[in-house]
Amino acid sequence: MPIRHLSPSEAHARQRAGVLLIDVRGAHERALGMAEGALGIVREDLQADPATHLPDIDAEVLLLCQRGMRSRQLAEFLEARGYRNVASVEGGTEAWDAAGLPMRRADVDADFGERYSRHLRLPDVGLAGQKALEAARVLLVGAGGLGSPAAYYLAAAGIGTLRIADDDAVDRSNLQRQILHADARIGMPKVESAAIALSALNPRTRIEAVRERVASDNVERLLDGIDVVIDGADNFPARYLLNDACVKLRKPLVYGAVHRFEGQASVFDAGRHRGEAPCYRCLFPEPPPADAAPNCAEAGVLGVLPGVIGLLQATEAIKLLLGIGEPLRGRLLQFDALSMRFRETRLHADPQCPVCAPDSAFPGYVDYAAFCAGGG
Repeated sequence: MPIRHLSPSEAHARQRAGVLLIDVRGAHERALGMAEGALGIVREDLQADPATHLPDIDAEVLLLCQRGMRSRQLAEFLEARGYRNVASVEGGTEAWDAAGLPMRRADVDADFGERYSRHLRLPDVGLAGQKALEAARVLLVGAGGLGSPAAYYLAAAGIGTLRIADDDAVDRSNLQRQILHADARIGMPKVESAAIALSALNPRTRIEAVRERVASDNVERLLDGIDVVIDGADNFPARYLLNDACVKLRKPLVYGAVHRFEGQASVFDAGRHRGEAPCYRCLFPEPPPADAAPNCAEAGVLGVLPGVIGLLQATEAIKLLLGIGEPLRGRLLQFDALSMRFRETRLHADPQCPVCAPDSAFPGYVDYAAFCAGGG
């Protein structure tokens, strides 16, 4: 016997006559809006134990999903188990809504629902997760090669506030890899150029443009109110300062670095996990002298390489904010673009680390700029 299909209008008429209408979508989908009066039961739960949810195999039941496919498959499943009065609503919730039938709406505006629709359909994100991203505040130090892709994807993902700190201006040589910027904005401060590009992409994201270089006298102000810090800096003084401040202030630090054809990324979260997770100084206790660490201008870098690493950093930041997956905490992910290979190295907390050892007092900030120049 073929499965009975009803149009949304026919299903609504049967519902008004007292027939049970069940929305079989996931909770994250239903949170965005569902047919008024429908009962929400996830398809997998119905399949696992239909008798508990539908004890009367002769009762009329209408099934509704997003577009009609899942409800039809579930109706076939139930019919094979003896249910003879099950119908699927053609076109699902989308057709129900398009027909102007009553809906119980989510407490979000149309732009939010449409802009983040693919996130909202992910069970691990959903409405609650997307609202958490919208409430999040991320500090991005550096609006260059790493900061460009990270900022683009964080803004696109719906991060509520991006604080971007950089004291440099756009140069033509930047454009080979720093995709936030454009030829027409050469000479403009990078943070202003970044704000223009990101606001055009997602006007919902608030951009705090800070034209400053991170230093010991401003690092805590830059981290104030921040949930996650992304290291997009191209120098060791900034990197060590960020690490020390993140340990002291208990902020997760998403690290990235590139050199020629190779890059690496990790998450340093020692401030919140003392003695368990390492900090950057567990890996590199002291910064090298300036002549031992050439920057991109001196050594060169493949233009697409920062895109790969910056993308990884944005991914880790989003995972940390949502509390999902396994972050790169205690792991250093290394990427070789020439061989197209990733390699992972396990990292361990140094019990003698002067910054993050469990019982050590914070030693204070070092003038790393002077140290790297030979004055430390």
